Parts: sequence; C-alpha cells; structure tokens
Amino acid sequence: MVLLEMSLVPMDAGESVSAAVAECVELIDASGLPYELHSMGTIVEGELPEVLELMQRCIEHLAVKSRRVTCSAKLDYRPGHSGRLRSKVASVEAKLGRSVKRT
Repeated sequence: MVLLEMSLVPMDAGESVSAAVAECVELIDASGLPYELHSMGTIVEGELPEVLELMQRCIEHLAVKSRRVTCSAKLDYRPGHSGRLRSKVASVEAKLGRSVKRT
C-alpha cells in the first residue's frame, strides 16, 4: 500500500485556489480511496498504480482550465500494510501517551 500526499496548484488561478482544490477533492472522493484533506494538501491511501492514476486525473482535470499546473507529491510505499492513514498518527499518539491536537 501507498500513502500519497499531493498538492496541486493551477498557476493562473489567482491568489486563492480553493475552487480548484474542491474540484480535485470531488475526483478523489469519487475514487473511493481513503483520504484526508489538510490545509496544505491531500493524503490518499491505496495501491501504487491507483494513487498515481488518481493524481494524473487531478492534474489533467486542472489542466483543462489552466495552462500550467504544479504538483508536489510525496509517496510512502510499504507493501502489505493498510490503514496507515490513521495508524501512523495513532502510533505517535501512543508514544506521547495522549491525543495530538487537531483543529
């Protein structure tokens, strides 16, 4: 399984990109893959081919309206392990002996 953190920005969208983010979140949600949206990107969990294909779909979707799209991506590849979207945080919380702050 893979955790993919991605942040996509249409370069000609102006100061706010929340509308573009919302469009990508719709695609991510429709994929059925587990995900978390945070203030600087989105983390998706799945098999390598499916998360890469989803990232490509998001890029190509934004490219319909934007002449230039940048993407920052980070992958954590760990075969045989799933549910890490939650378990990685739970592991840190266990070591702290408390829940971490969430807004």
